[in-house]
Amino acid sequence: MTSTITDFTQYTNLRKAAAENDPAALREVANLFEALFLQTMLKSMRDASLGDPLFGDSEQQEMYQGMMDQQLAVEMASGKGVGLADMLVRQLGSTDAATTSRPDAAYPIERSSSMKSRLPKPAWSDPEAFARDIWPHAERTARKLNVAPEAILAQAALETGWGKHVMPGNNGEASFNLFGIKSGSGWSGDQVVRNTLEVRDGVPRQERAKFRSYSNVSSAFADYTNLIAENPRYENVRDSGDDASSFARALQESGYATDPDYAQKIENILDGPTMRRVITELRTGN
Repeated sequence: MTSTITDFTQYTNLRKAAAENDPAALREVANLFEALFLQTMLKSMRDASLGDPLFGDSEQQEMYQGMMDQQLAVEMASGKGVGLADMLVRQLGSTDAATTSRPDAAYPIERSSSMKSRLPKPAWSDPEAFARDIWPHAERTARKLNVAPEAILAQAALETGWGKHVMPGNNGEASFNLFGIKSGSGWSGDQVVRNTLEVRDGVPRQERAKFRSYSNVSSAFADYTNLIAENPRYENVRDSGDDASSFARALQESGYATDPDYAQKIENILDGPTMRRVITELRTGN
């Protein structure tokens, strides 16, 4: 059965761990509660609208709108959120959990002094900061795969919202999963379980999936490079040269993502004003 944030039967073990003041469990429960709150808020806002629905008024439209609101709520709660999860952790958690801010790979994670000394703290406050940080890695990967570095940057921007929505790792640490790579049976490293929206047989569905977790940006790019370079399914992705659009289309055709618009979304980023702005800065230093 497909898991959703409203399927409370899947959280039996999570509730038990939270009752025992497990900091990681408390954080996930708080995040789930915030996602539910945001979904309810979005529904109320749409119900209060006096205008005609953009795509007509039908049961199908209402169903897809509800699914989109649900995924949007999950993504909003996966970022910095609105602060509700932080408040719940402070009120319900132990002393250590109460000092932990919303986990987000794009911002410093405020924890105890011992944790601060070993947690990476990239400051991706805007697209330019994100691009500056990952561009050298994108260029090295592009040379190895013989593809355009802009295409790799655009894919990372799509998967993370220009670094603002990198999925949190376990225990409040950063996952640095910049490409949405799932763990799979052959993965032996760290992993994190997250809600995700997948398209199966043309129908978008909420699922719980396991994703790879890395210790830093360099490790994330090294794994991505190996995945594209060594997996036969991505043979057509390699050697696309400077044709970033071909790279995007080959990714989709190879089955990298279930989103039928994945290639178009990468191309939209490549052609967008944000990409033009950050590329200009990267190449001119201004």
